[in-house]
Amino acid sequence: MTNPHGTPIWFELITSDPDAAGAFYAKVIDWSVGSFDGATVAGPEDYRVFSASDGEGVAGLMKIPDGAPPQPAWFGYVGVDDVDAAVAGITAAGGSIQMPAITLEGVGRMAMVTDPQGVPFYVMKGASPEPSTAFKRMSLGHGEWNELSTSDDAAALDFYAAQFGWKKDGAMPMGAMGDYSFLSHGGQMIGAVMRTPPGEQPRWNYFFRVGDIDEAETRITDAGGTIRHGPIEVPGGDFVIYATDPQGARFGVVGSR
Repeated sequence: MTNPHGTPIWFELITSDPDAAGAFYAKVIDWSVGSFDGATVAGPEDYRVFSASDGEGVAGLMKIPDGAPPQPAWFGYVGVDDVDAAVAGITAAGGSIQMPAITLEGVGRMAMVTDPQGVPFYVMKGASPEPSTAFKRMSLGHGEWNELSTSDDAAALDFYAAQFGWKKDGAMPMGAMGDYSFLSHGGQMIGAVMRTPPGEQPRWNYFFRVGDIDEAETRITDAGGTIRHGPIEVPGGDFVIYATDPQGARFGVVGSR
């Protein structure tokens, strides 16, 4: 992939029931589900691809691999110029390796790592000559926002700035919770960093764009999902929902009203 170093390039759902999860997100986000030539990231399981209504691939879908944590979860991929160099930099900065770097023919080279606060994500150098459009703000069905909830927001901002060139680009005060610090990369807003709310675990939260937020809320509950928070208005006039799918994976949607 030709995306600049530090670009969010892919999303992936690892779940206990790919068939049910595929049907759920098809209803909620209007994704279609297809195969990806049998390619896998973490094992021989069937690997599927969620595509937006414009036909562009947005995310992967696979069953939880043997030996992996049993909780269904969404993960994000950050594009890098050199996976091995990125892993070395991440571990030198206090991160850890969850899955050593591997190369998949026709897919690319990737590794799963954590930041120094223990939040997992992937780094990847894709094999495709075309840039990824999985993260494409203001585009229906595409990744819209990447939100890090962390135990140490100041340290996380320093870490991601050093590894990927992400910049703090303004902040919204949240009282006792501190700042909601906006992240930009290459002149584009990509997400934010915040302190983990009490009772929650540090994690990346990934949001996908839908149309009308109230219609999305109805689709989530009708399809068996759970609304955890929202809809709430955010700067710029959009609304967001924090939700959980029927298998227990957390995700978010962004839409208008």
